Amino acid sequence: MKITQAIKMAFASICSTKLRSFLTMLGIIIGVMSVTVFVSIVQSTTNNVSDTLSQLGGNVISATVTSRRSNKITTSDIKSLENNPAIESVSPIISGSSTAKASGNSSSVTLKGITEEYEDIQNISVQKGRYILDVDNDNRLQVCLIGVTAAKDLFGHTDIEGETIRISGRNFKIIGVLEEDGSSQRDSNDSVIYTPFTTAQRIMQNSTISSFYVSATNEGMLNMAESAVDSFLLEKTGDEDSYTITNQSDIADSVSDVTNSMTYMIGGIAGISLLVGGIGIMNIMLVSVTERTKEIGIRKAIGAKKKDILAQFMIESTVLSCMGGVIGIALSAATIFGMNQLMSADYTISAGISLIALAFSAILGIVFGLYPANKAANLKPIEALNL
Repeated sequence: MKITQAIKMAFASICSTKLRSFLTMLGIIIGVMSVTVFVSIVQSTTNNVSDTLSQLGGNVISATVTSRRSNKITTSDIKSLENNPAIESVSPIISGSSTAKASGNSSSVTLKGITEEYEDIQNISVQKGRYILDVDNDNRLQVCLIGVTAAKDLFGHTDIEGETIRISGRNFKIIGVLEEDGSSQRDSNDSVIYTPFTTAQRIMQNSTISSFYVSATNEGMLNMAESAVDSFLLEKTGDEDSYTITNQSDIADSVSDVTNSMTYMIGGIAGISLLVGGIGIMNIMLVSVTERTKEIGIRKAIGAKKKDILAQFMIESTVLSCMGGVIGIALSAATIFGMNQLMSADYTISAGISLIALAFSAILGIVFGLYPANKAANLKPIEALNL
């Protein structure tokens, strides 16, 4: 019997019992949807995080003093780190929540005090105006950079260079508007207002530096730069438990470990669903063999060989399983599209995972269809015709 003829017979059998065939495929459909949708979401999220980390640079180190009893660290202290050949630049940062007011509107914003070096370390881009300069910090000028979301909340538009806003009871001149980064996080650049570091210290009444960023000369110098920062903080605090140091590589590795674990977990859960679907296919194929016993007897009586019967039922179970896989992938694509539209997300369906899920579906059809097909092929013509 030709393969094409067997496939036509398989489709004819499936179409003759549409509801039963759909219910049989349901386990495969759900399994394929689970693995495809969730793994695609995890991979898309991982790629977005990786892109963000790569934009920040792989040579950036952040340090935070967590103990309030540590010795006071000044700007001149952390600037001394730049004497190390492994360190290119250092920038302190101070952050807090505040309310900004302008044009009769008010908005809760994250206020960050930075230096000129911070803009290079964190790769800040300004679409209009200028950056915060050392002269702004030297003179404690009340100027600021404002994010797109904060600008729209206060003014309704972003053409606001030179305008004045009021923060914590003080008037600030807007010297620039930041590029939109599109992040939905609370402290994204879209909802942050940057001021000179010294000005922010005065507003927050905090002269102690508890957080700062360091950029290594290059990624090859990252470990050396981190060691220098560690030695500096240990000398200043006297306790290695009173501060934390992280770098972009550590964060990237942590994200990779977490997402890999999630991928394996989701894959395992979806795999169980697919196995359940495979068992359903085997069950229905056994029912099909019982229902078509006389048909099998007639085919054998007129000359059909054992391999012809075996191929017929194996192809039927494989087609049934593959159809479930294809429907599952189609529904996955529709789900991802719907999520992108409703959530303004940027998830993409993974072609590799889709192919793996489809291949696994086909394997399930072969494995779980083997026993029913073999049972049908071993039926004796006389016994089959008498049933």
